[in-house]
This record gives sequence, C-alpha cells and structure tokens, in this order.
Amino acid sequence: MAGLLLLLAAVWITNAPAARAQEGPAPLVLVLELDGAVGPGTAEYLSQGLETARERSAELVVITMDTPGGLDSSTRDIIADILASPVPVSVFVAPAGSRAASAGTYILYGSHLAAMTPGAHLGAATPVQMGGSNPLSPAEPEGEEGETVPAQGGDAMTAKVTNDAVAYIRALAGLQGRNAAWAEQAVREAATLTAQEAYDQAVIEILAQDLDDLLAQADGRTVQLDGAPHVLSTAGAAVERLSPDWRARALAVITNPNIAYILLMIGVYGLIFEFMSPGAVGPGAVGAVCLVVGLFALNMLPVDYAGAALMLLGIGLLVAEAVMPGLGVFGVAGAISLAIGSMLLIRDMPGYRLSPYVVFATVGVSLAFFLIALRSALKAARLQVVTGAQSLSHALGEVRHWAGGEGLVHAQGEDWQARSSAALAPGQKVRVTGRDGLTLIVEPAPDPEPPAP
Repeated sequence: MAGLLLLLAAVWITNAPAARAQEGPAPLVLVLELDGAVGPGTAEYLSQGLETARERSAELVVITMDTPGGLDSSTRDIIADILASPVPVSVFVAPAGSRAASAGTYILYGSHLAAMTPGAHLGAATPVQMGGSNPLSPAEPEGEEGETVPAQGGDAMTAKVTNDAVAYIRALAGLQGRNAAWAEQAVREAATLTAQEAYDQAVIEILAQDLDDLLAQADGRTVQLDGAPHVLSTAGAAVERLSPDWRARALAVITNPNIAYILLMIGVYGLIFEFMSPGAVGPGAVGAVCLVVGLFALNMLPVDYAGAALMLLGIGLLVAEAVMPGLGVFGVAGAISLAIGSMLLIRDMPGYRLSPYVVFATVGVSLAFFLIALRSALKAARLQVVTGAQSLSHALGEVRHWAGGEGLVHAQGEDWQARSSAALAPGQKVRVTGRDGLTLIVEPAPDPEPPAP
C-alpha cells in the first residue's frame, strides 16, 4: 500500500509541471481610466492603451469611466479605436456616483461589453449646437407616418446634427444588440438612466459592484468582436493598470481651454514686445514658442472664428493706444473687443469651458499694461529735450568773442558761431533763441531773480 502511494505521488509530481504548462499563463486584463472631459489627451491615452493591449495579447481592456462629456472629434476617434481593436473592450462606469454623460454614452455604446456599478448613471447625449451652447430642442411625438417631428424652433442645421447623432448611436447599439430605442431618446430628449434602469432596459450587459465582480461576470460571456463571436476568459486574470505617458499628459494640459488661451496671449504679447524693442531676443523667443503651442492647442478645440477675429482686433487697438495715444478711445475699445472675443473664442462644450475669471484677469492685465505704457509715453513727451539739435533751443551760453553783431558763443560744452541784434560783450550770458544752419541766434540772458529774503 505504501509503495502504491509513493508511486502515485511520483507520477503527480512528474505530471504537474506539464499540466500547468498546458494551462498557460493567466489571462491579462489592462485597466485604463477615463476621468474627466473627453479630449485629445484622452484619445491619445486610450489609443496607446489599446495598442499596448494588442502587443501584449491581453484578454480584455477595461475602461473605467466618469466623464461629463467632451469633444465630438475625440469621441469619434476613441470609438474608432475601440471598434478596430483586436482585444475586446469593456466600459465600466464606476465607482458609485460616476457618470457616462454626453460623449460617455456614445463610448459606452461603442464598447464590446458595457457595465455599470450601482449609483452610476448615463445619458444626456444630446449634441451641442454648432454655433453656441444651447442644447438641441427635444423632438415632438411621432407624426402620422411614424416620422419624428422636430421640435418647434428647430432649423435645418439642428435637424442635421440631431439625425446624424441618432444614426451614429443606433449603429453602435446594433453592434452588440443593445437598446437602440433608448439610445435615440438619449440623443433627441437628453434622456438619462440609473445603473439599475440601464441594466433592466438592456442598455448595459453587466451590473457589477467592483472590478473583480465585473471580471467574474464577464468570464465565459460571448461578445461580438469585429463581427464574429468571441468568448471572454477572465477567470483568474492578472489585472494591470496603465497610466498615461508624458505625451498624453502634456496634450491634456495644453488642450485645456484656459491654458491654451493663456499661452496664446503670452505668445502675442511676447512678439509685440520684441517688435517694440528689437534685439531683446527673450520675449520674442518665448512668445514664438507659446504662440505655436497655443495655436496647436486651439486647432484641436472647438474655436469660434468670430471670437478669434474680435480678439485680434482688441489686441490691435490696445497696441495702437500705446503707439499712437488716442485719449483712451483705442484702449477702451480694445479692452471691450478683447473681452468679448475671448468669451466667444471657445465654444461651450461639456468639460471645455473658458473660465470668465481667466478672461477678465487677462484683459485687466493687458489694459493695465497699455495704460502704463501710455502714461510713460505722455510723461516722456512733456520732458525737455536734452540731446540733439532741438536741445539747443532756449539753452544758456557764454560769449567768448564778439564783434560787429557776430561772435563765438560757448553752449552745451561746445563753441558755436552766433549772431545777435543786441550788443554783447565777452563773458556775457546769452540764451539761444534760434538756429540758422550752424550759426546760433542768441539774445542777452535775463538776469537771475534775487533769492527770497
């Protein structure tokens, strides 16, 4: 009996490594975090994460989400990367209190596996009007032929934007068999759902308490990956979180509307200083770098060109006030134009708003600077000229030699030929009243007033 047990133990020890080798390494799950507004930095970070998942043959990518929305272009880039990914992607709206609003709803619908935690919510996916911040008007009930009747006050552009968004999200819903009818309500009527309601209405597939619960429920589930069924194997998976690299972080910083606006203003004023004081080098170099970075950031943001034109007009008027003082008219008009243009520069999008405090502070500093420059220019204009030909006017001198209405006068450290209609004598003090070429016209200087007793 003892020999039989020893034989079985030897066989088990021999075959255990082979069994573990056949099982293979634990599946890898990469976790990415989308926390905040959806923008170019977010799109860059998620694109890099999906590429890393492909290179490392991950079993699943989980994007934990809490977003108020963001830019349409970045949202579409993220969804395109998800749909093209050979690794399944799950969007998990967590922790409790998180939301997948506006752009987040589209990204959730574009994922291969949608999950939420209790206490989260999603929806309000109505697109923003192209020219402003007002949401599109909700649709009215269906018409006689089953067509949705646009709300009163809508226009052609509103209908185009709305219908395009509806078609987009319905197409995404069809990829994984999600509730397309509610998706249309989220676009047309800004409808929202809690996590439990989303689960009950087949908007999401999993209602999970945390990441471990999500992976446990995802194991063995079938998703559509590039049009073909794919069975997830997440039991005992090794979980690894990926953080954004320096490039994605830098992109997220400079595409912040407030940072981009400040960089733009620094760049403009740096170049103005360089033009006003050629050779300073420093202001011009810093201004050029900031201007290029600011313009690069604005290129990725929803910029209103009317606002940009008003900003340039305001800066031009402030410069004109400093160079050609106009009794403050240019300065006041420039400050107003700069303030209005700054407020209109960035279209009001979820998570991308230009702070009015930043605008008022920048306009105030600009106005104060040009007022100081104006004051310095007016003060300099009132000062007496001390160099050049004009400095000789009313200058005092002393007669060196005089004969027949002409002679030699010493003024401002030099001897000058001079003439006068008055009789003068050597050593007498004179005052310059004019100039004829290199000959000064002088007159006797008035006697100094006696000191007060």
